[in-house]
Amino acid sequence: MESTAKLYSLNYNNVHTYLFALLFVFGNVMLPQLCHWVHLGGPTLLPIYFFTLVGAYKYGMKVGLLTAILSPLVNSSFFGMPAVAVLPAILIKSVLLAIIAGYMASRSKQISIPALMGVVLGYQVFGTLAEWALTGSFYAAVQDFRIGIPGILLQIFGGYFLLKMLASR
Repeated sequence: MESTAKLYSLNYNNVHTYLFALLFVFGNVMLPQLCHWVHLGGPTLLPIYFFTLVGAYKYGMKVGLLTAILSPLVNSSFFGMPAVAVLPAILIKSVLLAIIAGYMASRSKQISIPALMGVVLGYQVFGTLAEWALTGSFYAAVQDFRIGIPGILLQIFGGYFLLKMLASR
């Protein structure tokens, strides 16, 4: 299930960095809106992270960081979700995701299920620890592992198939 692919590491002085980041932010705004039509769709499907993963893995950490920071802020500003109270934890997880995905892609230079599993589990574990430190509630911090398993699987397998599709172009 491994595939070598053209993965990029765009810089902040490249206009494509901002165009791709805006595209992925748009995806991270629209996907949560669709998921929120389903009861507990946000906490279960974890849609706000999906395009951060794809953007950081395909186009590098800088595109990922722009997407990771702007997506939760835009969603919260326009739609009130995520709520301001949980915004710090989501921003931490998003930034961790961008850093880990960008790093993994630059190291592995391939798209694979094990690599994406490492990325998603890595940001979830470290993000959970950070959220626990922020909130003081272990129960709240492990929510993604309690009810977000479908979202974790969506990130791994959906991310894999979208990255493969992008790689074929």
